[in-house]
Amino acid sequence: MSLVLAGDRGLGIMAIVFKFIERRRRFRSKIFARRPMNLKDRAWGLWTLPHSGDMFFLFCSSPSIKLNSSSTPTKIGKGYRLISIEETPGGGIVGVLQVKQKNNIYGPDIPLLQLHVKHETQDRLRVHITDAEKQRWEEYSGSELIFSYIADPFSFAVKRKSNGQTLFNSSSGGSESFGEMVFKDQYLEISTQLPKDASLYGLGENTQPHGIKLYPGDPYTLYTTDISAINLNADLYGSHPVYMDLRKVKGKADAHAVLLLNSNGMDYTSLIGRPAPMPYWAFGFHQCRWGYHNLSVVEDVVENYKKARIPLDVIWNDDDHMDGHKDFTLNPNNYPRPKLLAFLEKIHSIGMKYIVIIDPGIGVNSSYGVYQRGIADDVFIKYEGEPYLAQVWPGAVNFPDFLNPKTVDWWGDEIRRFHELVPVDGLWIDMNEASNFCSGLCKIPKGKVPIGYKTIATSAAHYNGVLEYDAHSVYGFSQSIATHKALQGLEGKRPFILSRSTYVGSGKYAAHWTGDNQGTWEDLKYSISTMINFGIFGVPMVGSDICGFYPAPTEELCNRWIEVGAFYPFSRDHANFYSPRQELYQWDSVAESARTALGMRYRILPYLYTLSYEAHTTGAPIARPLFFSFPDYTECYGLSTQFLLGSGLMISPVLEQGKSQVKALFPPGSWYSVFDMTQVITSEGGQYVTLDAPLHVVNVHLHQNTILPMQQGGMISKEARMTPFSLVVTFPAGASDGKAAGETFPR
Repeated sequence: MSLVLAGDRGLGIMAIVFKFIERRRRFRSKIFARRPMNLKDRAWGLWTLPHSGDMFFLFCSSPSIKLNSSSTPTKIGKGYRLISIEETPGGGIVGVLQVKQKNNIYGPDIPLLQLHVKHETQDRLRVHITDAEKQRWEEYSGSELIFSYIADPFSFAVKRKSNGQTLFNSSSGGSESFGEMVFKDQYLEISTQLPKDASLYGLGENTQPHGIKLYPGDPYTLYTTDISAINLNADLYGSHPVYMDLRKVKGKADAHAVLLLNSNGMDYTSLIGRPAPMPYWAFGFHQCRWGYHNLSVVEDVVENYKKARIPLDVIWNDDDHMDGHKDFTLNPNNYPRPKLLAFLEKIHSIGMKYIVIIDPGIGVNSSYGVYQRGIADDVFIKYEGEPYLAQVWPGAVNFPDFLNPKTVDWWGDEIRRFHELVPVDGLWIDMNEASNFCSGLCKIPKGKVPIGYKTIATSAAHYNGVLEYDAHSVYGFSQSIATHKALQGLEGKRPFILSRSTYVGSGKYAAHWTGDNQGTWEDLKYSISTMINFGIFGVPMVGSDICGFYPAPTEELCNRWIEVGAFYPFSRDHANFYSPRQELYQWDSVAESARTALGMRYRILPYLYTLSYEAHTTGAPIARPLFFSFPDYTECYGLSTQFLLGSGLMISPVLEQGKSQVKALFPPGSWYSVFDMTQVITSEGGQYVTLDAPLHVVNVHLHQNTILPMQQGGMISKEARMTPFSLVVTFPAGASDGKAAGETFPR
């Protein structure tokens, strides 16, 4: 089974609500613009969000919220009728839709719409509905997906030719609860029927308390926002309007994906861009903290990891290295450049790396060269013709407009200048939803401004007059592209960029961490679901702050978290400066767990690196839900407490306080413990097994018919990759012959 994801660089965001109705589920997509207003008008659970005037669906196949109310929701209009249709030379169809009955709920209807339908590949169909005045594009044909329609009221369906399965059907079917398609400047609505047993995944970024499956009754809002990941079912840092539908058809798994975008589209992931290939060292362990107030603290951290014999590849700085929180600067007292350069020369000589943070807000300061050059090059987002004024860590700031080609060049030049000042090995772009401590337009503050969770005013203008109203959720994405271009241009090597805000296609340029989590057992569990979801979103290099960003984790929790986090694709310990120190050597017991878990990570680095190559060439995630490898085994469809690395390495961690055993699901086959290959579990048809898991033990098993490349590990990835290789080959237990397969990407 394969999953094709889809996306584009278009503008706009969607919100999606699921309903549970009688014996079937309906999927209702409501999209309308977030505008500068009091949001008390969120009628029966709708969410406001930007819309750029068209609606786009991508149906991708792989052949092998509820509003819990007794009242019936209000219908908006009576939909559209198809008044003309014709075939195009490329084999697609183009039609014109006319509104049946106008109304002014959420603004006037678009009177005439243009419908475009085309097969992009055999397994991918594009349906594009836009204002009739919009420019057309070319069409061409495919064969596996069938598009059909009803003229009045207009609705369409997409079916699979091979088995007759309906993948999407927008008809209301005369339902009293669901109306026909609605299309306005600030509101779009469409719904589809789903089979009762469909399992849905995706729609993020959000922290899902019920696990990886989308859950009837939960809202899924897509609007990039600077709120911490501890908020459940809330719109967080990224926007990924794609869902995957996994269902059983005649005993076999059948999957497809639907991408919903309200802008011109571009294969999810061949469509949006395959994930970026990562440098080898990025799969080592990373250590960060907001609160390393001077260089000597950083030097002590590196030395203490060495003394504790815990692997460490990358040391990070949050904004402690900056002069007054200003980007591309050094604090001359706490991080004097000569001493910092000497430290970097020392760690670079043994293969370690150094990464620092950059926020998008550029401090308004007439003596600050970065700001001066930005003003001279006219690179900032505008409000009424002047640079838009906001408030972040440096105080008053202007935000670069990364949709402007001049800004991309200016940003690249500032990164070049900073790299000459400090030879960093990667960049961490944070606060790029974008976060603004003011509500709307700021005034130059005379005192301290209270910190709030705000963003850029929707009436601010980007390049060529594009409003923030339309461009909001692509801000971090556009910054990732500019940063990737700049770093790649410095030395021609694979850049490493970590971005908080993401959008459809961000994985082509950046890694992601899941933001401000808490040091709680619940957040430990949530981290697995979020990690898996980002693999589906096409951002496979992902992980959560190990031990939690805040507040203080317990010693037991930190033990268990490193046992999970050692197997995140991106593995980093990071904490808030308010929290006590939580580097892995702070507790003897955590250090022991770290040596065990990270010791195994550094032995399987060739495998992780190969999975990164696979992600880059095929779009397959690094960390995967079990159903990716066992699609016909429905027991694993909702499993969110275990995960796979690649197709056959399964991690079954302890996620509850005080437990010394874990109940793990083993899909059919033989499973070998990677810590002791003499220990094997044979699962005939799939079964739960209770495993011993005392502190310092994490259960990792390798499936039959697999070849796993391993090395002997080390304290740094550069050291580990110089050790001898071994190949672990697994066959079904007791078999007299067999066949196994595996890959390793040459370095």
